[in-house]
Amino acid sequence: MTISVGVLALQGDVREHLRALAASGAEPVPVRRESELDAVDALVIPGGESTTMAKLAATFELLEPLRKRVADGMPAYGSCAGMIMLADRIVDGVPGQQTLGGLDVVVRRNAFGRQVSSFEEDIHLAGLAGGPVRAVFIRAPWVESVGAGVQVLGEVEAGPCAGRIVAVRQHGLLATSFHPELTGDLRVHGYFVDMVREHC
Repeated sequence: MTISVGVLALQGDVREHLRALAASGAEPVPVRRESELDAVDALVIPGGESTTMAKLAATFELLEPLRKRVADGMPAYGSCAGMIMLADRIVDGVPGQQTLGGLDVVVRRNAFGRQVSSFEEDIHLAGLAGGPVRAVFIRAPWVESVGAGVQVLGEVEAGPCAGRIVAVRQHGLLATSFHPELTGDLRVHGYFVDMVREHC
């Protein structure tokens, strides 16, 4: 069964997600309009800048349609800024910053520091075979706390940030603090595509 997975194409690393989804067996579709959103089975919200992304979504009249699709159960995966967009609550956001919500988590924006503090680390993810993934963190958030229905999939394993939550799942919603689309490792995208197939 072919599934169509949209990538919110307003800002951020859109092309990398489109390539990873195609390589994972999905039909990738850039999404900039409500009609394109209506036509996909699921959505990826890429990394980028969460405040800019929210403002552009409002400008393109996509904010409410996105919220409705997520609330109605559309599977969605958010990486980095996408994690912030899917969070019900954020810490250190700008005044009035909007999210789509859906994930019962509190996310701290820019938790690992600014661009100069970007780093890579191996992270073991629950349910993902083949050993750890190489996780690329760029001005990344982390999850401060999770609700009862949220599964923690991965945490930082070493250093001063050990134990910080960087990957979560709640039903059809998946989020990571890091950027799997930048490494060539397709396992996170494959995991999400499998989630979408199960949903469909």
